[in-house]
Amino acid sequence: MKTATDTAHCDDLMKALETFRDRASLIERWGSDLARRLGSGARLLVAGNGGSAAQAQHLTAELVGRYRDDRAPFSALALHADTSSTTAIANDYGVQEVFARQTAAHGRPGDVLMLLSTSGASANLLAAADRAHGLDMTVWAMTGRAPNPLHRAADEALCVDAPVAATVQELHLVAVHMLCEAFDEAVERGEADGRAEGRRTGANGRVDGRGGVVGRLVGRARAGRTSAGAPGTHGEGAA
Repeated sequence: MKTATDTAHCDDLMKALETFRDRASLIERWGSDLARRLGSGARLLVAGNGGSAAQAQHLTAELVGRYRDDRAPFSALALHADTSSTTAIANDYGVQEVFARQTAAHGRPGDVLMLLSTSGASANLLAAADRAHGLDMTVWAMTGRAPNPLHRAADEALCVDAPVAATVQELHLVAVHMLCEAFDEAVERGEADGRAEGRRTGANGRVDGRGGVVGRLVGRARAGRTSAGAPGTHGEGAA
């Protein structure tokens, strides 16, 4: 016999999705902006705690690897993934510094720091946001309900209006995939190569809309696409 508990989780997700859909334009803009920045030599740093750390690593895997079709790799680092650094920093400086110190080490002006938190109140993420702003980095956040401290600390934030962390995390994953979709579309349009000197001829002899380094890498990938898996499917990073 079914009870209200059986469908409550799905009901929460569907309700939150109604308002989440309105943020699609923000995610699309993030994807295009990120493609331009990473194509010009900037990098993406991502951080989160617990389940949000898994979401952060999912995002970086899709950018360094691929989301769907073969393309050039882009620089994206999940700050929690270096366990030696995170544990050393936590031991020597305190847990609050685990992301801030890595941001100071890896971040440069023009880079993007993406912070994921269901509560929007994690002290180590807030410290990282503050450090990033001091380096003239851009800070984006994915959080739960606004207002929250991280929402206020970020330059822009995608806030999921849901009452429970599980629903927030599920829609953060949707946002990650939408961001990757927008990013890849921007790459396809040729927006990811800020070093372009003009349109180049691809490996198939036709003019490739992506100039410079990215265009050459994409051409090579298309010419030798065999080992990474069938086009149109996720690679290892999407598991």
